[in-house]
Amino acid sequence: MAKIVLENISKVFGNDVIAVNNVTLEIGDGEFMVLVGPSGCGKSTILRILAGLEEVTAGEISIGDTNVTDLQPKDRDVAMVFQNYALYPHMSVEQNLGFGLKLRKMPKPEAKQRVAEASKILGLEPLMQRKPAELSGGQRQRVAIGRAMVREPRAFLMDEPLSNLDAKLRVQMRAELSRLHERLGTTTVYVTHDQVEAMTLGHRVAVLKDGFLQQVDTPQNLYNHPANLFVAAFIGSPPMNLVEAEVTEHALSFGGISLPLAPEAGLEDYRGRRVILGIRPSDLEDCEVWHNENLPTIDVRAEVTEELGSEVNVIFPIDAPPVLTEDTLAAASDDGDHDNIPLIADVQAKCRFCARVDARTHCGPGDSIRLSVDPARFHFFDPQTGEAVGAGAAATVAASS
Repeated sequence: MAKIVLENISKVFGNDVIAVNNVTLEIGDGEFMVLVGPSGCGKSTILRILAGLEEVTAGEISIGDTNVTDLQPKDRDVAMVFQNYALYPHMSVEQNLGFGLKLRKMPKPEAKQRVAEASKILGLEPLMQRKPAELSGGQRQRVAIGRAMVREPRAFLMDEPLSNLDAKLRVQMRAELSRLHERLGTTTVYVTHDQVEAMTLGHRVAVLKDGFLQQVDTPQNLYNHPANLFVAAFIGSPPMNLVEAEVTEHALSFGGISLPLAPEAGLEDYRGRRVILGIRPSDLEDCEVWHNENLPTIDVRAEVTEELGSEVNVIFPIDAPPVLTEDTLAAASDDGDHDNIPLIADVQAKCRFCARVDARTHCGPGDSIRLSVDPARFHFFDPQTGEAVGAGAAATVAASS
């Protein structure tokens, strides 16, 4: 195991394509760090830089106590697990697992023991004589992980290893990866565009956009204390509801709706100005199911209802334009996660909110529903900079320190 440090890392392709822009990141010894962001944000480039498959344009990388910036991949003592498994089709599972050890001329008894241990941990023992073509997708991915395990590297580097699996198998493999990391404790850097993987697997999650590091924190802190509009819009499914609101001394107004401002909101500097208000779908609830007379309410008319079994998504319009900024559009551009696309339409359209309410809600398209909302759970962002403001900004600093 080893700590990994990236210091002011930049990568430029050609003359002007900046894939990674001055990223500094410290990954603790034994930590499971997830890199997440939309397509083209630089996460896979960072992983390839760590592996030595890409040279840095600027900056330094250390693994453990060793500066590996200029070392060849074979000298970095890391193991990479690829999206496409990269198994040798003519070899059996056992041969695939041990091939890297054979290349390193490891004594046969030790190599055989490592292969046997990995196959037992990963449940591959009944499959050892099969070829990759005879395996399911999940079994092939376990073989690819096992091939990395037998090397006993200082770090695992995983590049979207579950993206080729179906949804049910991805859930199963996420659990297996969590158990495996708990057992091995090897430092792991995991790249994904799937925020569900990021939130369920990562000890900490690094969110990237356009090559810049946006925020690094625990999954819960990213969700509860986003540092800026991009993180707020990207993290969470369904995504955060966003609308521009006018700030008065005691209230927020938008689309004909007025909601009280919590005393601790910290928006004194924004009175008489506009902020971008963020409300998580899970922070809106059906008053008929969960009535709390201490919370303010809004009356809306449902356009669409999605019954998910454990809850219901109620989608309704607000008489205000959608928040269309560079950050919200970038968060919506992740073509690999359609559940994370904000509910926005064209510029002339109304903003659409989503409420994730109790499954006992009896509400269909066209029905009126009264929703309660807790002002203490509001998020606020500056319309010009996109940065978190008010009490949320202070909470973000506290959570990351």
